[in-house]
Amino acid sequence: MLPSTQLKKGGAWRPQLLKDFMVMSKSRSRSQMKRPRWIIALVCILCVFLITAYFYPSESSTTCYLFSSPNCDGIFGKTPPSPARELTDDETASSVVVKEILNTPPLQSKNPKIAFMFLTPGTLPFEELWENFFQGHEDKFSVYVHASKQKPIHVSRYFVDRDIHSEQVVWGKFSMVEAEKRLLANALLDPDNQHFVLLSDSCIPLHSFDYVYNYLMYTNVSFIDCFVDPGPHGTGRYAEQMMPEVEKHEFRKGSQWFTMKRQHAIVMMADSLYYTKFKLHCRPNMDGRNCYSDEHYLPTFFRMKDPAGLANWSVTFVDWSEGKWHPRAFRNQDVTYDLLRNITSIADSTHVTSDATKTVLRTPCLWNGMKRPCFLFARKFYPETLGKLIHLFSNYTKV
Repeated sequence: MLPSTQLKKGGAWRPQLLKDFMVMSKSRSRSQMKRPRWIIALVCILCVFLITAYFYPSESSTTCYLFSSPNCDGIFGKTPPSPARELTDDETASSVVVKEILNTPPLQSKNPKIAFMFLTPGTLPFEELWENFFQGHEDKFSVYVHASKQKPIHVSRYFVDRDIHSEQVVWGKFSMVEAEKRLLANALLDPDNQHFVLLSDSCIPLHSFDYVYNYLMYTNVSFIDCFVDPGPHGTGRYAEQMMPEVEKHEFRKGSQWFTMKRQHAIVMMADSLYYTKFKLHCRPNMDGRNCYSDEHYLPTFFRMKDPAGLANWSVTFVDWSEGKWHPRAFRNQDVTYDLLRNITSIADSTHVTSDATKTVLRTPCLWNGMKRPCFLFARKFYPETLGKLIHLFSNYTKV
């Protein structure tokens, strides 16, 4: 090959080689520049993940123990839970008895009844209204009357000879709980009584008997009101003398007007430990605080012993909207068809805490998992409303 030819070929090759080299250099340079960007992006994603996991941990022990988040609590706390304290002998005995009762199938009655237990100072002003309610269902209910001040004069056949031995009851004192227990003990003597309803002299029925019977008998819970009130009229009433059996975080509040299944009624009869604790350490004018056992004993006791067996609301309507020491009382002019229908249509249980926040706690009333009206009874109604209530009864009790 001629030298000139080689020169031409060499000259043509050199620019192409230079061009390829420059392209390769640029490509290598881009790769070196891209690599730190990917690393930075990866670090950013990891940081976001760690921050999210810290402030919003999933409900797993691995996440909580790994990140020590302040939002972890309960069994998924940022440190493993401390072992439970050793129970006292009395607590152990109580636990054994309660578990045995709850695990024993209730007596199967061929004629199950509801026990209506009236706690009253004397004569019941609404016996005629209750007679309308009971009529035609004589084999499905029984009546018990605890009159604390004077012997009642009965005008309804369903209340005649239904008075039990009674003792004096003072508002706010433990004698109220003692009277409730006395009523339950008498009602439990009848093995057909499967559900127990505590009522006052100012209570009225809101539905037909069949509706009430089915509501109470075809569910497996007790309608005991129970909630946490962190304010002075809730947890503020707690006394440290209740330790160790009742700790402050277990202290609950609720309306005294309950309905209770037979197993729970027997459990209450068997309890002496917690009953005595409240009798001694939950009283008015105690250490500068007023504690009312009828609002705390049953909610606290059953929340500790059988929380799954509670509905956590009372089926007796009481209007506390006026914010006073006593609930609103309804006069004759207050009673209308619309008032009664409005009460029967309420489907959420509402509580207001007594602390500075006045937090409104609202939960749906779930009956066997279905949202239903909350209330079967209502109070407080003045005796003067009897005539109007009887007149309206057949209308407002229609389902």
